[in-house]
Amino acid sequence: MTRENGKVIEQQFDYVVVGAGSAGCAVAARLSESGRYSVLLLEAGPESRRNPFVNMPLGFLQLMFSRRFNWQFNTEPQRHMYGRSLFQPRGKMLGGSSGMNAQVYIRGHARDYDDWAREGCEGWSYADVLPYFRKTEHYEPPLAPAEAEFHGEGGPLNVAERRYTNPLSSAFVEAAVQAGHPHNKDFNGREQEGVGFYYAYQKDGARCSNARAYLEPAAGRSNLTVRSGAHVTRVLLDGSRATGVEYRSATGLVQVRAGREVVLCGGAFNSPQLLMLSGIGPREELSKHGIELRHALEGVGQNLQDHIDVFMRVKARSRQSISMHPSYWLKGMRALLQYLTGRRGVLTSNGAEAGGFIRSRPEESIPDLQLHFGPMLYADHGRDFKTAMSGYGYIVMIYGLRPLSRGRVGLHSADPLQAPLIDPNYMAETADVEQLVRGVHLVRKILAQRALESHHEVEISPGSALKSDDDLAEWVRTSGESAYHPVGTCKMGVDAMAVVDPRLRVHGLQGLRVVDASIMPTLVGGNTNQPATMIAEKGAAMILEDAKHTDG
Repeated sequence: MTRENGKVIEQQFDYVVVGAGSAGCAVAARLSESGRYSVLLLEAGPESRRNPFVNMPLGFLQLMFSRRFNWQFNTEPQRHMYGRSLFQPRGKMLGGSSGMNAQVYIRGHARDYDDWAREGCEGWSYADVLPYFRKTEHYEPPLAPAEAEFHGEGGPLNVAERRYTNPLSSAFVEAAVQAGHPHNKDFNGREQEGVGFYYAYQKDGARCSNARAYLEPAAGRSNLTVRSGAHVTRVLLDGSRATGVEYRSATGLVQVRAGREVVLCGGAFNSPQLLMLSGIGPREELSKHGIELRHALEGVGQNLQDHIDVFMRVKARSRQSISMHPSYWLKGMRALLQYLTGRRGVLTSNGAEAGGFIRSRPEESIPDLQLHFGPMLYADHGRDFKTAMSGYGYIVMIYGLRPLSRGRVGLHSADPLQAPLIDPNYMAETADVEQLVRGVHLVRKILAQRALESHHEVEISPGSALKSDDDLAEWVRTSGESAYHPVGTCKMGVDAMAVVDPRLRVHGLQGLRVVDASIMPTLVGGNTNQPATMIAEKGAAMILEDAKHTDG
């Protein structure tokens, strides 16, 4: 270790991986697996293994408040949503958002990946990516012979049935079947459409984040170095080659060299921000903030997509739901004891226990809506205590799977410690609103079925007074929130706005890749943690393939 111009210059690693989220944990683990290459994994947030709310499945509700483990981003005022600035929680820890999500195990629809391939992303069809989905997982639930080809055993990520299922979740699934939707035991099998229970990223009743799945088994490798509290400020370039990164630690600025490649795994917000801070991105955006242009790439930060959702809330007659109401507190104490002594009970719930994939109208060829049922009253990302403590009830979250609206990520300034500018441009396309309105009508039919009749007292939101499509459209714009699935800002492709090629190499540069959800050309139909992990597995395999060719 030496000092040059007041900066610490550290030893060289073969690979420097930036961001220890869902993708970065998997990339670093796979690159270091053979013992052949030295790997440095850098994470701005802290180590997370000892945090009880990270390990406890239902603990994600508390992490919404944490500034230590959550970036707590906010969007720009959304012009199609009455100027509302929307909350964007993102994991800031080893494991990233896999350490604070609802652990829902979903891949998306096979057609999503086939569409990528048709648009020029060679090697990314569903047949191409399925082996990597299987490689990620150890699938605990019993498999029918017809479903075995879709799942893997012995992988790092444990996929399990929840140890707790609330009676209301079971009633919802029964009601949805009564409303005409088919029951589906495995949304990641041969067919996505239908309703049922979600499998979760859990092991022995605790969260199985990507840090737990990938990093903990690799902890003893001498060729893998993991540094938390390391906020990367820029990628170092020598001409058109990435040579390393600079990061800020508790002791000051540090520069570290990458002998082979720098791999960005910061996600849809942080990866494009870091590229722009490094002088890689749209000319106008960099010029606006006085950043020297090192490599013009107009697509950086563009093409932002995210699922936007609305919550239908129902006050229940029964007291079977999970609640923060004072009358539930004794039951809550028992639940805590049950969790601490045997990892069982209410606290092993992932919140979104049931749901499904449905079509908003018959002419849709594949499901275009996803539902999440939660046996609790939940509002404002769990931060609305008034609603949470108001009594007993349940929610149904509805979101359109392939929104047409597109936004962008930019910079507020050249300060790397300032949050990126996030403008999803939600609901710019009227079709996105109309789709959610159709979803409200369909969910109302489910909630009116016999299975939920004894539980249903009154619809709190949107409320029975709102019946017309126009009234519901206004409600959608005033109440919609992010479903936390941002993608697309370092788009993979071969067109002029693509940032990376199908091998995830940044166009026009050497030694630099982006391997995370930001490379998705289009948003997949479902939760994005598992697709991000698949991208990491496939990206790491491609990096190792290329290294083998280089080594001769």
